[in-house]
Amino acid sequence: MAYSGPTRSAWQRLNIRLARTPLGAWAYARILHHVDRAAYRLTGGRYTAAELFTGLSLVWLTTRGARSGLARTLPLVGTPDGDRIILIASNWGQNRHPAWFHNLRAHPQVTAIWRGRPGTYLARQVEGEEYTACWAKALANYPGYADYRQRTTRAVIPVFVLEPR
Repeated sequence: MAYSGPTRSAWQRLNIRLARTPLGAWAYARILHHVDRAAYRLTGGRYTAAELFTGLSLVWLTTRGARSGLARTLPLVGTPDGDRIILIASNWGQNRHPAWFHNLRAHPQVTAIWRGRPGTYLARQVEGEEYTACWAKALANYPGYADYRQRTTRAVIPVFVLEPR
């Protein structure tokens, strides 16, 4: 059965439409992760601001810095794919890859909290038919990726899957 995406409220759909615009993406890219951390702490780890505002499922991904080797934790939109998690390195439609893209390529073993459960995963960048299938699932989850693809000058927006270890 194909993943058709979650059902969202009118408020959440409005916030998603805003995030898809250049101005909304610019603003969310700069402030949302800070607000997410605060909301996550205030709700005892049950929710982030992005989850409440958009209905999107977030994964708390902990990677090692590509150059520093230091642990880096950030919330990212995750798309379920069985026991795997699909991540899209769209960087809100900007022309450079997000920092976590470089971290995953340098150090693919990561830890993540997905739907309240911590786990260890191996990240793998996908290509070809698997890319197409993962992109379609992610697009059903969050249609804004199509807008980001149109805005970026990058040839391809990278897609990763996190597979449980």
